Amino acid sequence: MRIDIGGGVRLYVDIDGLGLVPVDAKLVQRPTLVLLHGGPGMDHASYKLGMHLMRDVAQVVMYDHRGQGRSDRRTPDEWNLDTWADDVVRLCDALEIEKPIVFGNSFGGFVAQRYLGRHPHHPAKVVLSSTIARPNFAAVFDQFERLGGTEARQIAEAFWTVPNTANREEYFRVCGPLYTQTPGNLFDSVETIRNNKLFAHWNDAENQTFDLRADLARAQCPVLVLGGEHDPVCPIVGSEEIAECLPAEHVRFERFAHSGHGVFRDENDKAMAILREFVTS
Repeated sequence: MRIDIGGGVRLYVDIDGLGLVPVDAKLVQRPTLVLLHGGPGMDHASYKLGMHLMRDVAQVVMYDHRGQGRSDRRTPDEWNLDTWADDVVRLCDALEIEKPIVFGNSFGGFVAQRYLGRHPHHPAKVVLSSTIARPNFAAVFDQFERLGGTEARQIAEAFWTVPNTANREEYFRVCGPLYTQTPGNLFDSVETIRNNKLFAHWNDAENQTFDLRADLARAQCPVLVLGGEHDPVCPIVGSEEIAECLPAEHVRFERFAHSGHGVFRDENDKAMAILREFVTS
């Protein structure tokens, strides 16, 4: 479905699981888990491969960010972290969701961090999965080389420096299988709608300069940080930095020794157990 979040902006939203469930002849409200997808320029499709398993403990809300997937494209002046972070609040207002648990993976984690900084009292809890607080391209290229050799490093450097069609196709082909420790290419795992124009805009603008450490310091709720030791695009050092920047009384940091990008893809049982406990506690 497409939801109007104000100003004539419509976001594509999919909801899995009941918000109210019958328990002993009474209706009990489950928490609402709002998922922020990666990219940018992608859609929420990858969450359909595992995160739906949370529906027995939470109502799961998946949506495509403004400018991405099946949501309204709008214009490049709206393709920024401030707008995407505020859209979390706008969507919750439209759906009458109070105190959501917000889960951001990869680029979705960038949005979740900015949301934490701009709206620290809005969420009940936040999960920051396989993400970073600021660019660290040296660590990214080193990790791709460790996982895939000199060729992978060179292709990653070319893609992130000049993300044109040829470099993008080579990156997906060679570096895609290195994203996870599970066999296969992440970029071929599920049909995805891509907005390459938005990605190019992001890469030329905020991707070079964003720094979310101050946003993290403003957190006023429990924050779960999940990081994979073999993540090439959001290396574990970025997860460590996030944990260090969050208020000590709010942070919980879980490392995954056998995971790459998106720990719920490589160590699903462990990730789901930790996430279920965090959501329901």
